[in-house]
Amino acid sequence: MSPIDRATLPTPGPSGPFRFPAIHRRVLSNGLEVRAIAHRHVPLVSAVLLLPAGTAADPADRPGLAAFTADLLDEGSGGRSAIEVSDVLARYGADLDVDVGPDAIAIALTTLTRFLEPGLALLAEMVMAPNLAAADIERVRKLRLERLRQLRDHAPAVAERALMRLLYREHPYGHLGLGSEASLANTTHQEIRAFHAGAFVPSGATVIIAGDRDPDDLFAAVTEVFGSWETPWDAPSINRHAGMTAPPLVPQHRLAVVPRAGAAQSEIRIGHVCASRDTPDYHPLVLLNMILGGQFVSRVNMNLRQDKGYTYGVRTGFDLRRGLGPFALQTSVGTDVTAPAIREAIKELDDIRGARPATHDELLTARASVTLGYPRGFETVQQVARGVSQLALHGLPDSYFEQFVPRMQAVTLEDINRVAAQYLDPARMVTLAVGDHGKIAPTLMSLNLGEPVVLSA
Repeated sequence: MSPIDRATLPTPGPSGPFRFPAIHRRVLSNGLEVRAIAHRHVPLVSAVLLLPAGTAADPADRPGLAAFTADLLDEGSGGRSAIEVSDVLARYGADLDVDVGPDAIAIALTTLTRFLEPGLALLAEMVMAPNLAAADIERVRKLRLERLRQLRDHAPAVAERALMRLLYREHPYGHLGLGSEASLANTTHQEIRAFHAGAFVPSGATVIIAGDRDPDDLFAAVTEVFGSWETPWDAPSINRHAGMTAPPLVPQHRLAVVPRAGAAQSEIRIGHVCASRDTPDYHPLVLLNMILGGQFVSRVNMNLRQDKGYTYGVRTGFDLRRGLGPFALQTSVGTDVTAPAIREAIKELDDIRGARPATHDELLTARASVTLGYPRGFETVQQVARGVSQLALHGLPDSYFEQFVPRMQAVTLEDINRVAAQYLDPARMVTLAVGDHGKIAPTLMSLNLGEPVVLSA
């Protein structure tokens, strides 16, 4: 028996190829697209109904309408009350999730395979025939208004809302899903019903279904319950492509403050409008972000946390959407180090563009972080269905997941440094601090970003 040298780490071998299950497609006569994936590991099925009408489809004077409407889907349907719907879901062992993003509404239901047909029937009922009863609308309105009031005291939420307003102004991406108190208070029952009639239609929608059945069985089950879904002849027009209109690229203000008297910390955001999900530079941008602020050993975290001790953590991210999405750096620091932390963060953003470009070792670490655990993202039937819903939303090819790791392996250091210079521009970034204005204002002037504009929460 040969001795084992435990003082030397084993050399990792090459990663094996990743095989994503086959995606089968059909389009029903009503225009609904169906994508079916066999996932035989456990007796579960997961269905996602993707509607391309997210918060960007909100009318200009009704921010939050899409999410308000979606929030009512499980408040009763087909004449059943919310409690009765909840009881049926429990008897099916089902999990329901409604997610409203900037570009789409996704309603996902996961249940045991033996409840596939009745589970889909309930999902279809909730989507096609929600009660939208006056009493339910008023109850949900109160809950959402109370949530907005609570978020006034939550600095990260205040920062997110303020940053979107600063970056996008009146653009459809300029508000979050909860909308505003004025909009919530004034939204009428008729407006909710009209939005539902215009947005919840089969044309342009996609059902993604994955589970422990053959694709033909999955198609048959979806067709049975969604095949009769029709678009009302008088359905209002919903602008499903509102987010793809051009946003302002140059901010009105480079420095902004949301005052929070007595706050012990400042919530910081730095960012600008950047790129869309269909950019050909998506893969280099993912790796650039890992190097800059996407993992613990990233540059900004090692600087602001490990070296300076300003924060418990800082991260960056490209929120790539159908339209031009934002790049943002976010962190929370002590009030007394607000200006120094901003200065160091901006320096890191500027340095990676040329003064201190990414290195070969940084690229290897970033690539390993992104690729070596990649298959874990598709272990469950829910993950498979959610993943395919992203392909549908962004028009990506069925081979996308299998090509992800090879595409990442093909990214070069020159690619990283090129996209850093192309997609990051500190000169047009907005810097936002949510904190004690009286204490931080004098120090912010040293940043040479101009006079800060003061915003309300």
